[in-house]
Amino acid sequence: MRHDPTPPTRRLLLQGALAVGALGALPQVAGSAPGAAAAAPPAATNPLVRHRADPHILRHTDRAYYFTATATAPEYDRIVLRRSRTLRGLATAEEAVVWRKHDSGDMGAHIWAPEIHHIDGSWYIYFAAAPADDIWKIRMWVLENPARDPFRGTWTEKGRIVTAWDTFSLDATTFTHRGSRYLAWAQHEPGTDANTAVFLSRMAGPLTLTGPQVRLTAPEYDWECAGFKVNEGAAFIRRNGRVFLTYSASATDSNYCLGLLTADAGSDLLDPRSWTKSPRPVFTSSDTTGQYGPGHNSFTVAEDGRTDVLVYHARPYKDITGDPLDDPNRHTRVQPLRWKPDGTPDFGTPVADGPVPFPGV
Repeated sequence: MRHDPTPPTRRLLLQGALAVGALGALPQVAGSAPGAAAAAPPAATNPLVRHRADPHILRHTDRAYYFTATATAPEYDRIVLRRSRTLRGLATAEEAVVWRKHDSGDMGAHIWAPEIHHIDGSWYIYFAAAPADDIWKIRMWVLENPARDPFRGTWTEKGRIVTAWDTFSLDATTFTHRGSRYLAWAQHEPGTDANTAVFLSRMAGPLTLTGPQVRLTAPEYDWECAGFKVNEGAAFIRRNGRVFLTYSASATDSNYCLGLLTADAGSDLLDPRSWTKSPRPVFTSSDTTGQYGPGHNSFTVAEDGRTDVLVYHARPYKDITGDPLDDPNRHTRVQPLRWKPDGTPDFGTPVADGPVPFPGV
């Protein structure tokens, strides 16, 4: 199959006041001043970042949190980055624009679901985009920055991630397990009636897939097919001898929810038989707390280095006029991820707006 050639490289250099301002956004660690009295820092507060969907938070080896997300409708036009020493600090951290959509041609529309990763000494941002003149021809793209500080240096367009089919694809995420790097993503599979399923492949470096590309989950239950038949937005967490893959299902209104796959950590992750699919959603809308359409999550860890954190978006109301993708009020939210006695994750329900306590935060 013929794929579009990699577009000419374009570069965006962050410098001057923008980079200095972003670096200056790092708050001081509470109690660090000489003689300061010990005091419990304020809890994180939901929503953490307003009008930012598909959130991804990376806690890097420098112990800072790096945040990126979709700039919600009607914008869908840029990739943003924040940094803070604390989760709560992301709410007020200065936001830098590290890349903007093209005025024409490839990467000209629907800039969605960026994720930032640090791989082999360089920074990478995976994201989805469509041509300006064909806005639903969405594919996956990559930016690279070799600088130590992602708020400085040059972000270079590295082209498309090429998959087995040239079809609608988005929501790339990468992780390593047992010495291998993997990419998971959502894509429309030719010959099926589903919008997207979730696929997995090994990677030959941060830009290229290698070996088989296998489908891990496709919409089959009613709760995965409400509005649209969708499995998308994969995220991985490894705990208690198992690998857990969350994914989002159904339309992006109040039906949006999280599903879960589970595999033994010693199994072949590229064998679909290694994965067990939960027959019911694990994280759904809540009338009690007033949060609707929770989904497209990522995972991070609290400042104590032990407490797992669920990062996701949701809306504070159920009823939407028009296309949910035109509604701007998907907000980034966080809450502790609990664990059941059997070692499986306990997502609970989306917590209400307000302070969210975390150990060590």
